[in-house]
Amino acid sequence: MKWCTFHQQGRTEQRVGVLIDDDSISALPLGTTLLGLLESDELTSAGAQAIEQPAEVVPLTEVTLLPPIPRPPSFRDFMSFEEHLLNSAKAMGVPVPQRWYDSPVFYFSNPASFQGPTQPVTRPPGVAALDFELEVAVVVGRGGRDLTPEQAVDHIAGYLVLCDWSARDLQRGEIPLTMGPFKSKDFASSVSGFLVTPDEVDPERTARPDLAMTASVNGEKVSQGQLGTVHWSFAEMLAEASRNTVIHPGDVIGSGTVSTGCLLELSILHGADRYDYLVPGDTVHLAVDGIGEIAVPIR
Repeated sequence: MKWCTFHQQGRTEQRVGVLIDDDSISALPLGTTLLGLLESDELTSAGAQAIEQPAEVVPLTEVTLLPPIPRPPSFRDFMSFEEHLLNSAKAMGVPVPQRWYDSPVFYFSNPASFQGPTQPVTRPPGVAALDFELEVAVVVGRGGRDLTPEQAVDHIAGYLVLCDWSARDLQRGEIPLTMGPFKSKDFASSVSGFLVTPDEVDPERTARPDLAMTASVNGEKVSQGQLGTVHWSFAEMLAEASRNTVIHPGDVIGSGTVSTGCLLELSILHGADRYDYLVPGDTVHLAVDGIGEIAVPIR
């Protein structure tokens, strides 16, 4: 299933629906939210009914897709691709932490900054090094505490394309403070418009589906990677996120950036003259096979 939250032309309220073919959505009753369906464990049954007996069908051309869960309870973003770690450490002039190989690591980002797949991103005032990050995220379907990776697989509700926008010039000043990134990541996170359930992209429940990931700037492909190269699986990430605490339905767990999936890496590998940072007027397109895409103008 592919779930979405949307605005319909001529209406102000947010609505929830399931994609029933390439160009139409089966809309659920007003007041339904994806977070509510997850919390009540009704996502699968509600989706099946919406597909089999659609009460209202809305053309995809008449909607604006929002983040499937517009305001997640929490947002953790991991760093789970080894090559990105190595390249980023080189770019930032810091040593590679051996702790990374012991268990997955993450930082908390801002769940209030989520944006839909085509919503413009504003470069923060004074920032000269705006960057994209090509990632995949999962949404937690069922809460839990101290999960094992084997248990955590069944807590994944679905997958999203994620862009963790980054102000690299601010980030360079934040790293020595040892608190993790803060204002360099606080201003925007974009996600694709459909929450894609695991049966569509990961039927074997590996929590590490091998999907192609691409990034383009102004129509020119700049990055290509594979989700299957991730060092830590999403099950291992969820298990770590739940250690000594509770994860909740609707929580978003980001993979971190795929190898070469950001301008920071590309500039250190191939030269800043070839891969300059983003400026107003640029358009960034990120896509992951089977999951979706983001096409965001910078202003």
